[in-house]
Amino acid sequence: MTDHDNSGQVKDAWTQAPQVKEQQDPNWEKELISKLALGALTEQRRARRWGIFFKSIMIIYLLVIVGFMFVGQDGASMGVGKEHTALIEVQGVIAADSEASADNIVSSLRHAFENKHTAGVILRINSPGGSPVQAGYINDEIKRLREKYPNIPLYAVVTDLCASGGYYIAAAADEIYVDKASIVGSIGVVMGSFGFVDAMGKLGIERRMLTAGENKGFLDPFSPLKEKDATHIHGMLDNIHQQFIETVKTGRGDRLKENDDLFTGLVWTGEQAIEMGLADGLGSASHVARDVIGEENIVDYTVKPDPFQQFVERFGVVMAETFVKVLGMQSGTIR
Repeated sequence: MTDHDNSGQVKDAWTQAPQVKEQQDPNWEKELISKLALGALTEQRRARRWGIFFKSIMIIYLLVIVGFMFVGQDGASMGVGKEHTALIEVQGVIAADSEASADNIVSSLRHAFENKHTAGVILRINSPGGSPVQAGYINDEIKRLREKYPNIPLYAVVTDLCASGGYYIAAAADEIYVDKASIVGSIGVVMGSFGFVDAMGKLGIERRMLTAGENKGFLDPFSPLKEKDATHIHGMLDNIHQQFIETVKTGRGDRLKENDDLFTGLVWTGEQAIEMGLADGLGSASHVARDVIGEENIVDYTVKPDPFQQFVERFGVVMAETFVKVLGMQSGTIR
């Protein structure tokens, strides 16, 4: 009987629980619905605020793009209608897909020389080098433009670094100006790779490469280096190196001093470069514009990325940062 009575008491407790809750707070369901509705309204207001924020960013960026369109990328509103010094930046690695590509630099050079108000052109170089082909294109175009516009001088101004392909370009200038601590030179050619033959042997990996042509797979990093392959590559590098040397000699002429290390790939400070005939003097872009060219009004002709492309890239960054912040805020409110 005791067990029966206990089970009945438990059953009565479960059936009476809602009644007790209703007696304590008869409006608890309404309060719950009100809280849910208020929460939904708060979320809507928060979403509306973020929507306004994103729209505002979009409008600001669109206004910036419109401003770019009116200002222009060729400096039309920055003084090209009067005498000026044209500035072109050669920044970073010289490669087909970089800002310092031949397409960008050559386009900038042509715009600068074609303007009848250009008193002189400055190539401000800060580059470790890069593709000899891209540097060769730029060097050739400088020579062509100097012949076509003989009254417009072109000067190279080195900031931190002008090495290898960077100096290949600078050698075409009328004069080269450096800072005393600039790094100049590296007149040489390099080609590097890796060899994994011993590692593959230790790991028990077998190389399987099928080719049509006796030398098609030469310099394969997973195969032993053949002496004839190395000899062939050395011949190629020597040929390109000789092209580099001739370009420097043609550009610098009698200003080069006799030095056995000149074309060995070594680099020197700006002061040493002047002593060796690799540079002509100390000076910044503003110094050259003011005291050498005689026109301190500088206009930047450097080809910049398309304004719409810049807008898309920057907007993407802003959006990503904003989403991270939003997610962080939301995660902070979850309990």
